[in-house]
Amino acid sequence: MLLTVPDVLGAAELREAQALLAGAPWTDGRSTAGPQAAAVKNNEQLPHRCEAATQLRALVLKALDRHPIVFSAALPRRVLPPMFNRYGGSTNAYGAHVDQAVRFSPDTGERVRTDLSCTLFLSDPQSYDGGELVVHTSFGQQRVKLPAGHLVLYPGTSVHHVEPVTRGQRLASFFWIESMVRSDEQRQLLFDLDMNLMRLREAHGETEAAVALTGTYHNLLRMWAST
Repeated sequence: MLLTVPDVLGAAELREAQALLAGAPWTDGRSTAGPQAAAVKNNEQLPHRCEAATQLRALVLKALDRHPIVFSAALPRRVLPPMFNRYGGSTNAYGAHVDQAVRFSPDTGERVRTDLSCTLFLSDPQSYDGGELVVHTSFGQQRVKLPAGHLVLYPGTSVHHVEPVTRGQRLASFFWIESMVRSDEQRQLLFDLDMNLMRLREAHGETEAAVALTGTYHNLLRMWAST
């Protein structure tokens, strides 16, 4: 599943995030990459424990918690603390790589399986050239460049890269989610069922068929979920 989710951050939250990022202490992005990824990674990141990153993480996690589409698509069990990166100037690209299957949370030390990779765009796309996130899928390469405040979710198993930024700066948050439902195919079925149930309720209310299908959704989730 590759899913774009609009308006994860509201306008006020976006202004706050951009103000925090403007005065943040950027460092070499290779510090959090494995050996293979570090060879092709050329960007900057915020240190995990700096004040700006702490405030930004709280803002992003609060936005994720309240967003019904993100919850329905990801069915999160654990979310690794969001990180923040910047592409521009001489540090402007990230070559093809695949994310580590399991990462350690820097706050708790617990292992988290990276079922879903997430990028939350924080720059106005008119303010920079290049910088597309390119996800390599079985249907070809999917190029993603979203308005500020919008999010893309895609399988953590995907090879992907970030195109060089040739003008301006691309700011984003990136993080990983371990889902209650490990299988991408099963998550897709549950998401499709949930979205169609919402449309059915909006059109016809809580009919007998809607109630029965809601039961089917929860029975499938009960069968497939690990909590």
